Amino acid sequence: MGTSDDAGGGGKIMPTRRALSAINKNITEPPSSYPYALNNKRSLSERNVIRNKPPLRRPLTRKFADNKPQIQEEETKKSNSLPSEEALAEKVDIDVYACGKEGDYFNEPVFVQHTETMMEETYQMEEGIKVEDADKENERVINIDACVEKNSLAVVEYIDDIFNFHNKSEELSCVASNYMDNQQDLNEMMRGILIDWLIEVHDKFELMEETLYLTVNIIDRFLAVHQILRKKLQLVGVTALLLACKYEEVSVPVVDDLILISDKAYTRREVLDMEKLIANTLQFNFSLPTPYVFMRRFLKAAESDKKLEVLSFFIIELCLVEYEMLEYTPSKLAASAIYTARCTLDGFEEWSKTCESHTGYKEEQLLACTRKMVDFHHNAGTGKLTGVHRKYNTSKFSYAARTEPAGFLL
Repeated sequence: MGTSDDAGGGGKIMPTRRALSAINKNITEPPSSYPYALNNKRSLSERNVIRNKPPLRRPLTRKFADNKPQIQEEETKKSNSLPSEEALAEKVDIDVYACGKEGDYFNEPVFVQHTETMMEETYQMEEGIKVEDADKENERVINIDACVEKNSLAVVEYIDDIFNFHNKSEELSCVASNYMDNQQDLNEMMRGILIDWLIEVHDKFELMEETLYLTVNIIDRFLAVHQILRKKLQLVGVTALLLACKYEEVSVPVVDDLILISDKAYTRREVLDMEKLIANTLQFNFSLPTPYVFMRRFLKAAESDKKLEVLSFFIIELCLVEYEMLEYTPSKLAASAIYTARCTLDGFEEWSKTCESHTGYKEEQLLACTRKMVDFHHNAGTGKLTGVHRKYNTSKFSYAARTEPAGFLL
């Protein structure tokens, strides 16, 4: 086909189509002036040049002019909804200096950094606990008898055998924690009142410390196997004190003084008769270990000072009055009292390897008894039985009763 000139029908026909072979010849070698669309990629510099060119000025038609305010408003909304370059720059920081090449990688998100920080802190805490446990395991047990090895009266070569014997025989000094159920006319409150009064009597006569603990032991062992009337309970207490003095003291109070201190409620004959009854009932066995025996040894293991010693004795004397503490052995009472006193003074839990070795108790084994002691300490100045609190609230005992109890142990 061809095209003709519009001016007339007899015009010259111009060929507009070529043979297929001619077209194939042309495409075997692509002309340089017409590159393929796939190769139509500009370099970064060329795109920047094109991007920086000023916009083309098109003629403003009437219809476009009418819609221009609306178009500008829509563009403004779009631009406000899109984040600015500054906002994007704040969200994504390119660590140029760390990368060496701009844009290689980005910093980690904040939540990832926070998680890693928490994991690192947890790891450090676990490592610290492991180090503390390792230090405790590697802690050396101190030889607490090294300073008295040359003192023949300290019998250092026999000390371990002595306390091994005490540990085995202390069970014989214990009584059932419910023995008051067998008493028809007595209860645990009466026992507490009696011992609270005896603590004041013991302090007034200025007797040795071990005398008090043996007195309480004699009373409990006797009442556990013998029925006593209520009106004879004070007689039992006075007579037990007399027996303990004969066993421990160098200068023993006379019977008349004990009768006077009990407001002459009993006669001399009654005291001596009760003395024979108690001694025969207990088969004259007064050589059993009391908490005092263990207190002295354990305080030495704790490397105690005067403050720790007085507070420990204050706490354990509070336990003498309490009937419920009969469930614990003398050695456990002594170890728990020292542990409680040390925690009270230091403000944190502390039980050294030396204390554990010499007492035979780990820290967790003392916690139940310790919590009761802290409770007794907290209520020592209230209620009816305040004899121990008044005793230790004096300058003679360094006002130990005024020490704040270790409430964090509860």
